[in-house]
Amino acid sequence: MFNPFVVILIVSFYMALLFGIAQWVEKRNQLTGKSFNNPWVYALSIAVYHTSWTFYGSVGFAANSGLLFLGVYIGGFISILFWHFTLRKMVQAKETFRITSVADFISTRYNRSQKIAGIVTLIALLGIVPYISLQLKAVITSFNLITHNSAEMMDWGLSGLFVTIFMIVFTILFGVRRLDPTERHQGMIFALVAECLVKLVAFMAVGIFVTYVLFDGIGDINQRIEEAGLDHITSFAATDNAGSMWVTLIVLSFVAVQLLPRQFHVTVVENTDQRHIRTAMWLFPLYMVLINLFVVPIAAAGLLTGIDKSSADFFVLILPQLAGNNLLSLLAFIGGFSAATGMIIITTMTLATMASNHLVLPAIERTGACTFLRGYLLQVRWVLVALILLGSYWFTLEFADSYILASIGLISFVAILQFGPATFGGLFWKKANSAGAFLGLACGFAVWCYTLVLPTLVKHGWFANDILTFGPGGISYLRPEALFGLDGMHPVTHAVFWSMLFNIGAYVLISLLYQPHKEERNFTTEFMCAMLAKAQGRKARPTGLEAYIVLNAKLEEAKSLLANYLNEDKANEQVQNIADDLQVLDKTHITIIELVEFHRMVEHVLAGSIGSASAHSAMESRIRYSEKESADLQAVFSHIVTELQGSGVTSGLDEPQPTEPGGFGLIEDLQTQIDKLQNKIKQQELELERMDQKLEHRYEEIFKYRIEAQKTHQENEALRKELNERIGQI
Repeated sequence: MFNPFVVILIVSFYMALLFGIAQWVEKRNQLTGKSFNNPWVYALSIAVYHTSWTFYGSVGFAANSGLLFLGVYIGGFISILFWHFTLRKMVQAKETFRITSVADFISTRYNRSQKIAGIVTLIALLGIVPYISLQLKAVITSFNLITHNSAEMMDWGLSGLFVTIFMIVFTILFGVRRLDPTERHQGMIFALVAECLVKLVAFMAVGIFVTYVLFDGIGDINQRIEEAGLDHITSFAATDNAGSMWVTLIVLSFVAVQLLPRQFHVTVVENTDQRHIRTAMWLFPLYMVLINLFVVPIAAAGLLTGIDKSSADFFVLILPQLAGNNLLSLLAFIGGFSAATGMIIITTMTLATMASNHLVLPAIERTGACTFLRGYLLQVRWVLVALILLGSYWFTLEFADSYILASIGLISFVAILQFGPATFGGLFWKKANSAGAFLGLACGFAVWCYTLVLPTLVKHGWFANDILTFGPGGISYLRPEALFGLDGMHPVTHAVFWSMLFNIGAYVLISLLYQPHKEERNFTTEFMCAMLAKAQGRKARPTGLEAYIVLNAKLEEAKSLLANYLNEDKANEQVQNIADDLQVLDKTHITIIELVEFHRMVEHVLAGSIGSASAHSAMESRIRYSEKESADLQAVFSHIVTELQGSGVTSGLDEPQPTEPGGFGLIEDLQTQIDKLQNKIKQQELELERMDQKLEHRYEEIFKYRIEAQKTHQENEALRKELNERIGQI
């Protein structure tokens, strides 16, 4: 056994080393002005998918349920096969709209809906915070296992609080030092890659030691499994309802590998080159195979050694300890610690970003007394990091001895599954709209809470057991684990079936029935087009208009807006960068189109800090146009509309109507005219088609008339000839 203070010192040194790597990478980037652009780094960072649930839990899963644990990874394999169609689209949308999180992505797709962003964030918080608790428990338990004779001697109060504070500090240092989460965290990513390599090496080292040192290889282990009657370890159907559970695990992992908040961040937000996806499509699956290579041998070795099955989750630690190899046991602890901390840091950072952008900031904007907090969003995120991890620590304390933590991984996966219909439907189905997405998410979330969360709380003793036995109010058809009489299924499979039925049903039905307003339809078209091809950088365009708008006044207005959310130096820097990109720094006055482009880029920057939906709202409420600027913008739009209309199709179209001076939504006028023009063209095409049909009908009538006339003429000629013959005879 190790002295606790020695382990703490080693862990502190290890984390300090990782922090040093992160700092070196960021300093190197600042000095050279170039960032690392390595596809291997990107691909390996995705291995944050493998948490302590993989490092420890897969062995426990195999010891109890055989090869069923592979379902968690087979779904991931299948999902990776579709990355060329799904992940590429997400990355392209991120580059165009500066997406900051999975909540921001889904809300942006549906017209930057703040309601959708809010409900996605709420689902993520309730679904993932318990999953963080699982990581904390793994760290605390493993710490006590290598510093005491058994996990029963753990001091949850001291060890747990120390680990939680440790995680708060390092999460802030690694991931929440800057406000803009769309700035690449290359230092953090390199540290994450180092952790991913450490956990892979640690797990494989234990696997090789167990397989080829404690035993004589795979063949020896297989023979002993047969002799000991442990065939269930290598069985595909070691449990009841195995078939339905295989399908359930595959579906859950298919979605989780892309839409878990931490996975979305490393695969989408941190991606800077879409070509890196090709490397990730073979390197990440290879990593997945390697880290699962010795799961079955370790699980079998633990049971063959006589270790109680209840400790199967920690066979990776216990087996080296029993063999007297303390150094390997310490390496296994560091590997498990890396698996847990990588997940905790990335997940907590992304949840804090989502909560601040889509829950806290909207509340601040609606509460006049709290508007001063807009300038302290970074500090707000620090507080959120602390609250999320302290909440996870409380959950660990409350459910430390409960079976709930053992199954919390699957419960969290079912929560994230609710994002699937709105996300994948939004990628490919243009008719999907915000009403369908919101109701689908709400229905799926409600069913998840009722069929999966409520039963776990009942079994923990928070509610009466009669709810599960007889249903609420004695209504048997409403039993949470046998909803509408569907009995005999595994609780997770049952929850997946009903939540997806309600989620997809509401999403599709409402999307078909509800007709969104014009603005949402236009934005949907823009979003779908943005995913088709790599966007080209936009630069200032010649306008032919008079440059009369004072640039400095607009710069100060933008700085004032950004300073509400960024620190003053950062706001000034961003405004200067935008002006430089537009090539207007050497100008004193700019044109109206340059002003519109300037405001678009300001919104783009702001979206990186507070999310697309909040940024759009802030721009609409705080950016103003003068009467002359509004009039000129209307004139430009009128000119464009006229050019688009062309001759012969202008009748029935309205001239652009003046909007309220100072309004930000002037650009919508152009789309309005384009929509009217398209409708007019369609009407005229239909009219031309009707005229063609009418003309063809007239041609047919004329043809028939000519045939009849010719026939009549021939008959007249025959009668005339016959009459002449008779007259001649007379």
